[in-house]
Amino acid sequence: MPQPKNLPELFMEKNNKIWIYGASGHGKVIYDCLVASGHENIGFVDDDPKKVEINGLKIHKTDFINPDNEQIIIGIGDSFIRRRLVESHLFKYHTVMHPTATLSPFSSVGEGSVLFHHCIIQSGTIIGRHCIVNTAASIDHDCEIGDYVHISPNATLCGGVTIGEGTHIGAGAIVIPGVKIGKWAVIGAGAVVTSDIPDKVVVVGIPARVSKHIPD
Repeated sequence: MPQPKNLPELFMEKNNKIWIYGASGHGKVIYDCLVASGHENIGFVDDDPKKVEINGLKIHKTDFINPDNEQIIIGIGDSFIRRRLVESHLFKYHTVMHPTATLSPFSSVGEGSVLFHHCIIQSGTIIGRHCIVNTAASIDHDCEIGDYVHISPNATLCGGVTIGEGTHIGAGAIVIPGVKIGKWAVIGAGAVVTSDIPDKVVVVGIPARVSKHIPD
């Protein structure tokens, strides 16, 4: 059986420390994914001095991380912030997959990405680095998902869809087969995308139409 390329270890040794960078609601769900996968040695780091505890755990600063033998997962939904943190830190990144997620053995997932509860990634799909495939999202065969993409709950990407870096697919949105969506675009919740979408635009509606352009 051929093996997928660029597929990192989805599960570390359970005694290795994993830090969640971002003490937020998104971080809480990542924590649930790690616990469900059998991890026990989990901590939170955050840059906000007002945050002191989450899920009963003390929140530490990033200098508490030992970059030589500990890994982190960025628990922040905003794609711009995730990219900025990755570009400004030299961490080892962990990939998170909830046990209820379905990942084809013929698909691949980049480092630092998160596959949430009940999401589905079908055969031949490539997921980039530091992506979020949220709860019950469905990605069909032969899709290409760029780095830092966020696919919201219950979104559906049909076969052969291409999503550029940093794009956010809103909750419940549908992208029909073969559509190409550019970089750093926003697809509104519930939109139905039936044609190609350029970089840095917001699209909404059925069928989806450009609502506004996103400034540089």
